[in-house]
Amino acid sequence: MALVAGSYERFIWGFSLKALAASAAEEAQPLAPLFSYPAHAGPIRCVAAAPRAGLAASGGADDSIRLYDLRAAADLGPLLDPSAAVSALAFHSIGPVPRNLLAASDDGLLHLYDADGFALLTSLRVFPRGREAADALAVHPSGRVALAVGRAGGLSMVNLLRGRRSFTCRLERPASTVAYSEDAAGGDRFVMAAEEKVTVHDSEDARIIHEMPCDKRVLALAPSKNGILYTGGEDRGITAWDLSTGKVSSRIEGAHSTRVKGIVVFDNRNDGSESSTLVASASSDGIIRIWDVRMIGNEKPTPLAEANTKARLTCLAGTSLK
Repeated sequence: MALVAGSYERFIWGFSLKALAASAAEEAQPLAPLFSYPAHAGPIRCVAAAPRAGLAASGGADDSIRLYDLRAAADLGPLLDPSAAVSALAFHSIGPVPRNLLAASDDGLLHLYDADGFALLTSLRVFPRGREAADALAVHPSGRVALAVGRAGGLSMVNLLRGRRSFTCRLERPASTVAYSEDAAGGDRFVMAAEEKVTVHDSEDARIIHEMPCDKRVLALAPSKNGILYTGGEDRGITAWDLSTGKVSSRIEGAHSTRVKGIVVFDNRNDGSESSTLVASASSDGIIRIWDVRMIGNEKPTPLAEANTKARLTCLAGTSLK
């Protein structure tokens, strides 16, 4: 398992979780560093990782995307097709093989790359309002469609097979993040966070199934395969929601000293590994922490591991390196 995090100070950070194991220690283990260097000429705004492939990407305010081989801890170089700051990234993989990389930029374009060689397949306008940028992307597990939420309140569905926008609407409030998920019964859902509210939608018709109010603005969310959604934001905690009921199932109070900027779930239930119980969180205070979700019910759980980057972290992504 590995994590990659971006910062306002232009640094990219890579950490390995290979030797991490659950323990009853009162202090967190240190995360093993893979790399740390100023990868971009401006703040890093987004990162993405291909599950089980060891491939990651970062997008920056310097109008570029950089690729990384996490197994080799190597920088694979930049993609310079975007002509504006990169605002969102997402991989689509089939099993362990990454198939596409999606990248949104501040000029309102969505760039679709073939992950084999990273040739640019097409670029299209995400929203009818021309230069509205997408702040978050989510690719359906089928790889047929993707969702984008816009800075001015747009929601768009893109047909990835035909390379064109298939649906768009305006939201009551701009959403900050979006993700596809499943509830405990296997229902196909997507979730969005807008200010202090998270909504669960049916993927077929976008109808709202649950509205989940939060105390403060939600900045990050990550679904797991067992129908649980983890959220974090300005309340500095991590909340676990049951997507079938829309209710809180557990919560880590004060997970960080400042707002939570990224959450990653390591969910590998198919092989029965311990990694299915791990959640990573990153905060703008520069700290990354790993939590065993089986301990969330405790009043004051101790993180399994942590790293202090001493940077203003902006984003977090992870891969199981299978």
